[in-house]
Amino acid sequence: MAGERPKQHHTRSGTPIKPLYTAADTAHLDPARDLGNPGEYPFVRGIYPDMYLGKYWTMRQYAGFGTPRETNRRFRYLLDSGQTGLSVALDLPTQLGYDSDAAEAAGEVGRVGVAIDSLADMEAIFDGIALDRVTTSFTINATAPILLAMYEAVAEKQGVAKSRIAGTVQNDLLKEFGARGAWIFPIAPSLRLCVDVIEYCTTQLPRFHPISIASHYRDAGANPAEEMAYTLAAGVAYVRATVARGLPIDAFASRLSFFFYTYTNFFEEIAKYRAGRRIWARLMRETFAATSPDSWRLRAACVCGGHSLTQAEPLNNITRTTIETMAVACAGLQSVFTAAYDEAFAIPTELAARTALRVQQIVAYETDVAKTVDPLAGSYFVESLTDDMERAITGIMSDIEARGGMVRCLEEGFIQRRIAQRAFEYQRALDGGEVKVVGVNLFRSEADAAPEVHHGDPEAEADQVAGLAKLRAGRDHSAVAVALDRLEAEARGEGNLMPAIQAAVRAYATVGEISGRLRRVFGEYLPPTGF
Repeated sequence: MAGERPKQHHTRSGTPIKPLYTAADTAHLDPARDLGNPGEYPFVRGIYPDMYLGKYWTMRQYAGFGTPRETNRRFRYLLDSGQTGLSVALDLPTQLGYDSDAAEAAGEVGRVGVAIDSLADMEAIFDGIALDRVTTSFTINATAPILLAMYEAVAEKQGVAKSRIAGTVQNDLLKEFGARGAWIFPIAPSLRLCVDVIEYCTTQLPRFHPISIASHYRDAGANPAEEMAYTLAAGVAYVRATVARGLPIDAFASRLSFFFYTYTNFFEEIAKYRAGRRIWARLMRETFAATSPDSWRLRAACVCGGHSLTQAEPLNNITRTTIETMAVACAGLQSVFTAAYDEAFAIPTELAARTALRVQQIVAYETDVAKTVDPLAGSYFVESLTDDMERAITGIMSDIEARGGMVRCLEEGFIQRRIAQRAFEYQRALDGGEVKVVGVNLFRSEADAAPEVHHGDPEAEADQVAGLAKLRAGRDHSAVAVALDRLEAEARGEGNLMPAIQAAVRAYATVGEISGRLRRVFGEYLPPTGF
């Protein structure tokens, strides 16, 4: 209707979106100070000068289910399809430090990832896969030191030098307390183990990233500004803990990596990453006095898909992840996992997994997005939104600092309460139609055909348990006992636990046995009440 005021739109983070952006919105920008060139401080335009002109982002699809043998077959399939890095999904018992034959593991073995009980399982997963030719990411946290020790042992058995072992363990326990819930030990000993891994990789594994500080806060309900703020605040906590251990900031800062979620709010996602790089660069240089440009760079990976995927009309998810992958390519991230269209409700089929990989390949090879660096730089909207995101993110981080820092906020349940409130607000907006999702509350089709889904081997759990029994019967029981006793004794001290964990792994002690000894010393985490 003539004369009617246009509706005011907002980003997911609540920033008003103007109907029109002009040069006046970016007049305050000093390109040298606020943007820099790609590969130069403050890295808004990308952390390397040539970005994808020199090398595409790593296409690292998340995979793992059932037994190690099944996962090995899926990895080989993805590598044959052109994947350039591996990402291992672990089942819940492995994440929570239980063996496949534990009562707590019943019904969950191999369900949401692969079951790893011992070094023998890690050997089977990477059978025939040369670990000096691939980089491997493990989405593992509470048991990250154990899985890292296993991976290193497999590489050594292949004859791969320490200097050639490349990849990352997520190893981010703070986000487990804040958003995901796959914890074992209380916060203090968990942080100790995180720093043990950072310290060990810094001195022993020069190509391995010891932590991927992750933004599962977003998938739990946080908005994009909160996602970046909580993740960077966690990064600050890890930096402080590692410096307190005695490592110089420039010795390890370049080894830190980050992991985020990318959703369909295209421009805000691009602005989020550009703002995050600027904030992190300034933190490292000005707050922590890092002197190396390598220490200032925010190295980031992401998943395209997550809470943005829908079970309703699942083929729509291919469109969603394509938009998200384009956003990531415009934003300049280093590694990408594109979720499969059926991942909202099942382990991906081979077709779905390959199609998800093809999304990345089509964006990389069939569009111009990777042929120039930071293609949306200078856009009135994107530059203004980048500034808006920076203000929102730094405001949240300042509030966290005023409350005592990220660890204190998690101990007191502040972050958890904030995320729960955001999740409630989003669901209310979705139910009320304010947030529109095609196929869910907009243009919904009631005649949607059920897609083909992956069906796991019904005997997988029994096979894994039988293999574990065989391992226990055939190993050197005395060597296992000695290694576990040593681990428990050293856990009662203050030294780095990686050497003791490595000794236990090489003796074929299991994930459950190693975790069990640490439980004796550290106890288990109990979340704060009242949220």
